[in-house]
Amino acid sequence: IRGEVPALEETVSGLRVGLLLAIASIFLLLMANFQSLRLPLAILSTIPGVLCGVVLMLLLTGTTLNIQSFMGAIMAVGISVANSILLVSFAEQARREEGTETAAHTGALGRFRAILMTATAMICGMLPMAIGFGEGGPQAAPLGRAVIGGLIFSTFTTLLVLPAIYALLQRRASVTANSLNPLDPESRYYVQS
Repeated sequence: IRGEVPALEETVSGLRVGLLLAIASIFLLLMANFQSLRLPLAILSTIPGVLCGVVLMLLLTGTTLNIQSFMGAIMAVGISVANSILLVSFAEQARREEGTETAAHTGALGRFRAILMTATAMICGMLPMAIGFGEGGPQAAPLGRAVIGGLIFSTFTTLLVLPAIYALLQRRASVTANSLNPLDPESRYYVQS
């Protein structure tokens, strides 16, 4: 048993590093996509809600923090980020025509059903795994429980907290495009040909 504990600690620390690398790479990709520092920060603000949901669900079910639950946490972070991107991109389009607060409200209401349907479908799909049906069910149950807990909390965070953070971060942002392309009519560097 003594030889197994350091191997398990190395695995868990490797998973922590993997989770942090996943968050960092998501942040860099979002910065490149939105050409902004504020929008990726707003999107990633839902991750603490995911992690709180994962930990709370594992505590409520008496499940240990292991490789499966870490993989479930990474899956829940990915789905949460996808839902947040959906809301923020919709709000960004509305911000060009409306004020920032109104755009945040419009983004949350406009994508409410899509975010709720995505989370509900994933939660319902993970229920049999979380219950532990079938052979090998107890080994895979932490993954399902982590995903369910993370998605429940992230859905509330995405729909209630993200619009407020978006409005706060984008309050003074310019409505012109961040594009450096001189052929883009929305860019401030646009050159008439």
